[in-house]
Amino acid sequence: MDYRIEVEDLNVYFDEAHILKDINIKIHKNTVTSLIGPSGCGKSTFVRTLNRMNDLIDTFKLDGSVLLDGQDIYDPKLDVVDLRKKVGMVFQKPNPFPKSIFDNVAYGLRVHGIEDKSVLAERVEESLKGAALWDEVKDKLDKSAMGLSGGQQQRLCIARTIAVNPEVILMDEPASALDPISTTKIEDLIHKLKNDYTIIIVTHNMQQATRVSKYTAFFLHGEIVESGLTDKIFIEPEDKRTEDYITGRFG
Repeated sequence: MDYRIEVEDLNVYFDEAHILKDINIKIHKNTVTSLIGPSGCGKSTFVRTLNRMNDLIDTFKLDGSVLLDGQDIYDPKLDVVDLRKKVGMVFQKPNPFPKSIFDNVAYGLRVHGIEDKSVLAERVEESLKGAALWDEVKDKLDKSAMGLSGGQQQRLCIARTIAVNPEVILMDEPASALDPISTTKIEDLIHKLKNDYTIIIVTHNMQQATRVSKYTAFFLHGEIVESGLTDKIFIEPEDKRTEDYITGRFG
């Protein structure tokens, strides 16, 4: 199966508010898919349906199906902790724990019962290398993660995410709080990570979407107006609303 995630007829409500409307999209394995659209159009809510983070909100209701590798992630029998191991998330603002660099990366491993010191050390090193951060921090693993720069903190959060070997990485505007140099490092990292992971990135930055993603979905008022290959969406959009958004006429 070429698709890692298949979303069919998804509707999401918070109380009476109908936030996502009839969402249908298939996410290819080992590719980057960008979600674009103006603020408040449902991109972040959609991403949070993919690892069941909306479940934490009392008024959340959903119908339709979200399949990960063919399995319905809203099946009552599904272990949500296991799901979140498979579907990691990196947030807009770097959110390292007030612990050492080592303990930040090892956190998820320990949650999943790994305590062997040599295994932890190996996995922490692998993850930091995978997040292109090892060379910068290898001599200060016992120092607080709070002392890192914003860009380093975000790469640390990516290392923490990949340490537990997810299949999917969700990124909600991962570079919006970073300077241009740190943003470039995150984008370079996304290019590298897509060989091993399926990545979905919410971004307001059109150039970033064209640089990092093979596929793009344009959200507006809780609906997907258009989705497909990024080059086609940006060069020959089929819907006038897509063209108006990417040319800056609104949003």
